[in-house]
Amino acid sequence: MSWLLDRLVGRKPDLTPPQMQRLATWQALPPPRQDAPFNESRYVVVDVESSGLNISRDRLIAIGAVAVANGRIRLDDSFEIVLQQAQVSEKDNILIHGIGGTAQREGMAAADALLAFLEYLGKDPLIAFHVAFDESMIGRAMRTFLGLDFRHAWADLAYVAPALHPQLARRYRTLDDWMGRFGISNYARHNALADALSTAELLLALRPGLAPHGMASFGGLKRLEQEHRRQTLSV
Repeated sequence: MSWLLDRLVGRKPDLTPPQMQRLATWQALPPPRQDAPFNESRYVVVDVESSGLNISRDRLIAIGAVAVANGRIRLDDSFEIVLQQAQVSEKDNILIHGIGGTAQREGMAAADALLAFLEYLGKDPLIAFHVAFDESMIGRAMRTFLGLDFRHAWADLAYVAPALHPQLARRYRTLDDWMGRFGISNYARHNALADALSTAELLLALRPGLAPHGMASFGGLKRLEQEHRRQTLSV
């Protein structure tokens, strides 16, 4: 629980000079244009696995991500990493994500794993299904192990999908629901990379509906999400 104590007392993580240089190099990257057309952009679709569902207490175990670049899923531009765990998660948790005790203990040191993710990501926008959990788990790990306030551009397909298909919004709520609707398969559900790939396929399945709304860019995707959030809160 030393990470929790560090967080409570505001202690900075002890990064090595090379780690500090890697972080500074990432921070210096310019952000991408959010109005760039979908076909000229790179988005990173991400999913995480954790020791549980409590965003305040549970730990980030794995990150999986795949790029959608120039309108296509790039399997050769993907990322998967397990963060080294001092304490292995519970057996029931392991049965969900399949990352066993040995893999957790032998994962990459958290600071290096997170730096590797930042270097893979660059400053490109992030996309997920139910962003709040992924964003919270990644953000807390960034603060704990890198001292980084990770404020990044995210878009949430859990709001975009029903915004584009309002007639399905009451019956289709989960990623599995929307995967079934569009005939998307998943080779290893609850594996971070496999779930990121399914989410990327969902993005492409939703894409034809974006152009008629004038939303065929990340900025447009984000506006559509925000509009649907407001409508949901007003109901």
